Amino acid sequence: MAKVKDTAAPVVPAVTLSNLRPAKGSTQYPKRVGRGPGSGLGKTSGKGNKGHKARTGGGTNPGFEGGQMPMFRRLPKRGFTNPFKVTAQAVNLKELKKVAANDVTPESLHAAGLIAKRDAPIKLLGTGEADRAYTVRGLTLSASARTKIEAAGGKIEA
Repeated sequence: MAKVKDTAAPVVPAVTLSNLRPAKGSTQYPKRVGRGPGSGLGKTSGKGNKGHKARTGGGTNPGFEGGQMPMFRRLPKRGFTNPFKVTAQAVNLKELKKVAANDVTPESLHAAGLIAKRDAPIKLLGTGEADRAYTVRGLTLSASARTKIEAAGGKIEA
């Protein structure tokens, strides 16, 4: 008589917090250095004998070139970074369509998501067209943005 094969799928136990385990072979025990000769990493802890790299904190900085004058000291220094530089958040005229009201203020631009910080300087630039008459308050404007807003019937208040 021929055997009938069992076609039922193998039963897999449900995964719960009590039976979670890492995948087989994915974890290893940490190296226990300096724990005697039986550990395989005793005495010098796998660092060899003497030398700079055998010491605590031993190793070189990223720019070290074996005692040769490092690249960052060989190259000439140029330029200047102004520590007092203030960069304005730029907003283009074409993006003002996202502002619901006709008043353009730091608060309305922030509410529309056009600027990240309300209290940082903001400059309105002239890329695009003014689609309606805007009243601009508390912003710096480029010359082209100023003429386009005034041409569309808007006004700029300091």
